[in-house]
Amino acid sequence: MPSQDIRVVVAIDFGTTYSGFAYAHVVKPETIINDVWPRHIGQIKTNTVLQYDDKFQNVESWGFAALAKKPKRKEKNSSTKPVELFKLHLGDMPQSEKPYLPPNLDYLKAITDFFEAMETVTTRWPGLDFMTQVLFVLSVPAEFSEESKRIMRNCVYNANLISRRYSSRLQFTTEPEAAALYCMEVISENFDEFIEKTFLIVDCGGGTVDLTTRKLLSKSELGEVTVRSGDFCGGNYVDQEFINFLKTKVGTSAIDLLKENLYGQYQYLVHEFCKNVKFPFTGNIEEFETYELDIEQICPAMIQYITGPERDTMKDMEWIIEIDFEDVKNMFDKVIARIIGLIRGQLYGDKSCSTIFLVGGFSESKYLQRRIKQEFQGVKHISVPRQPIAAVMRGAVKYGINRGHIKNRVLKYNYGMNGLRTCEARDPANKMRLSGLVLYFKILAKKGTVMGLNETFSESCMPENSDQATMRFQILISKDDDVKYCEEESVKKLGEFVVELPNTHLEKPKQVDFELCFAEMEIKAYARNKYNNTEYNITCDLEF
Repeated sequence: MPSQDIRVVVAIDFGTTYSGFAYAHVVKPETIINDVWPRHIGQIKTNTVLQYDDKFQNVESWGFAALAKKPKRKEKNSSTKPVELFKLHLGDMPQSEKPYLPPNLDYLKAITDFFEAMETVTTRWPGLDFMTQVLFVLSVPAEFSEESKRIMRNCVYNANLISRRYSSRLQFTTEPEAAALYCMEVISENFDEFIEKTFLIVDCGGGTVDLTTRKLLSKSELGEVTVRSGDFCGGNYVDQEFINFLKTKVGTSAIDLLKENLYGQYQYLVHEFCKNVKFPFTGNIEEFETYELDIEQICPAMIQYITGPERDTMKDMEWIIEIDFEDVKNMFDKVIARIIGLIRGQLYGDKSCSTIFLVGGFSESKYLQRRIKQEFQGVKHISVPRQPIAAVMRGAVKYGINRGHIKNRVLKYNYGMNGLRTCEARDPANKMRLSGLVLYFKILAKKGTVMGLNETFSESCMPENSDQATMRFQILISKDDDVKYCEEESVKKLGEFVVELPNTHLEKPKQVDFELCFAEMEIKAYARNKYNNTEYNITCDLEF
């Protein structure tokens, strides 16, 4: 439960395409979804978009109000500068695949500016000190690293939502975990049917798709069954396939120049495609009408960039591009194939799963729903809950009010520490130290372990040399099941601390007990010097 001074829990869903927030008063935990935005009332979320001044210093508008408007033919390069998709710069993807940002705008500033704009609508309760009485819960994609969470915490702090950088008033949960808590509410009327049974949550957002398989342990507790999975294959990637299609019609250089010089028109082009083609597409050819994209009306500035044979062709077509059923189906299928692959991976890990919940904005796609139901006919129930776009927000509020709902989690990494052992024949010669020992990755908790909250893993250690005055302990993680040494590329360091070994002249053994404790969304490491009972500790963000 939140501390006694917390009166309101606010859950922020900072999405790639759309963002929103929900809140509840702790004493009366009824979740309320915000639907009041600047120049946009009645919608659960607003667009994750910013519009800056010419120097990209000050935000002139944000959300729906910052969307590019229908362009003029002779629009100047500096007239509109809407910025979007900046959340994807947090993800672990090649730099070449990250979305466009203006050269003089850093993604950290964009994220901070968006949180600062959100602050104007998330802290408006009269008589409430949001610096001390509001708990913020921020949901993050399953594949986000500890570094990504640290960056987001810094951005929230810089946006003045919290008064201290490492304030406990900001908590993290993963998007699939929050969605699972919402689905727990969905099945509350049929708890007895689901007790001790598993269900799969597929959270289909704009940028990412996150999956988690959960078991309902009781009416108030959820357990995790398999390692969470996710990938960058959300609804925005259908938009990218549309752009790839356009490149075959007008040429790659025309699209690239439009994007570089007139991003507002480029953005408007994509939004028109979404409104008229992507959102209504059901996959049923009888319900589809060929869409005529009129470049002169929708994106007139692009005409100046079309050259060569593509220009001659477009002139003959009177600057109209026809998009037929198979064109749109191909745009979807490339993305949906990756989502289906992720679902197969989860079901392979839990063959007893009888229910799939589809949540997130992209889950509202009738074609996506249809394809998943066709591919997984052996699953008893495939359901889209009410307001799937709000599932993460609702679940995150529930998490903030009572984090005890989460009984256990499955580790996504191998957790370990720096250890010393006797050199073996299989060790490379350069690994042996002067002491004759080898520094290696000592696994304490293996990937795939079902880990209860506050569960601990311990190890007793001795110093390398008898006259050693200190011992350095490192908390390490790796996805590699065959990891051997601390210096391997797959190994990441979460934190470290130094234990002092006083009285080095004494011959009494200097044993140090080391312990990892998995607590909520963080990991705590402890060490105790057995000689003098001195304790040391460190807290790190937990990698899920």
